[in-house]
Amino acid sequence: MRKRFESGEGGMLERIRGAFVPGGRVRAGVALPSRAGFVSLGMGDDAALVKPGHGREVILTCDWFLEGTHFLRDKHRADSVGWKCLARAVSDVAAMGGVPSCFLLSLALPKELSGRWLDEFLGGLKRAAGAFGCELAGGDTTERREVLVNVTVVGEVASGRGLRRSGARIGDIIYVSGRLGEAELGLKLLRRAKRVSLRDARLQKHLYPEPRLALGRWLSEKRVASAAMDLSDGLSSDLRRLCVASGVGSVVEIEKLPAVRADKANRVHLALHGGDDYELLFTVAQKKAQRVPRLIGGVELTAIGEITQGREVMEVDERGKKKTLEAGGWDPFRTSR
Repeated sequence: MRKRFESGEGGMLERIRGAFVPGGRVRAGVALPSRAGFVSLGMGDDAALVKPGHGREVILTCDWFLEGTHFLRDKHRADSVGWKCLARAVSDVAAMGGVPSCFLLSLALPKELSGRWLDEFLGGLKRAAGAFGCELAGGDTTERREVLVNVTVVGEVASGRGLRRSGARIGDIIYVSGRLGEAELGLKLLRRAKRVSLRDARLQKHLYPEPRLALGRWLSEKRVASAAMDLSDGLSSDLRRLCVASGVGSVVEIEKLPAVRADKANRVHLALHGGDDYELLFTVAQKKAQRVPRLIGGVELTAIGEITQGREVMEVDERGKKKTLEAGGWDPFRTSR
């Protein structure tokens, strides 16, 4: 028998609590159980209370996920919207070498989506929360014509071990994880498709990205990476940001890119400029490069270039011809999709 919910915002909150909290209801001031004891007071009060462990630093990050910009209601299933809105923010924690602990959900949606669509969204969100070990601690809801999602994630990392963009040094080797351009290819296929099969492996990285938490933790714990960040907007744009933060330049060898399977022109373009991959980009001093394995957690690691003197970001083709690597990735104030 389908559970009946009250109408209005109270009903929405009850649905959210029912999806995440055993028993479905929370009394104000009652602490929720936490996997790691990080959240001492969760949903049901004016705000959450968290308690980081001794010798740990807190990581804070937030991310928008907007209808029409990041997903299309007529193309993306609600459960993939729920999964991906959390995965995007958790990827920032992975890039810092941290562990996600809890998150806040701010959700605006039309009244007509506050039933089945919301339940499916919460189902995907709950699966992501379980997969990433990140519990819901609270948030806010409101009504709006289009769906707007904002997720704030709180994580932890050992004091002094947080990975940053600003540590790359001249001579460091540039690495990426996974295969680049898969998510962008998935989006292109999704836009063209009249019907979407969730079994199509080419769509999985776009619909259900997996933050590289194991890799981030390994880089932090082993003190291997000199700098790191996640690839959310495309290699050409994100590498430039890492170089600016570190005050260095770089050169990328096109032939070494672990690019998505496509014809040569498209595979290179997708690998350089495609967004939404949520792989990790990191640099390693040459003397530590032998410590980098081929795989971590089943994810391949590939050396694609080197950090250089100056501020230029360059690419070199198989003939050794160099040219400036233009930032052609996602920019919400420039790019139209």
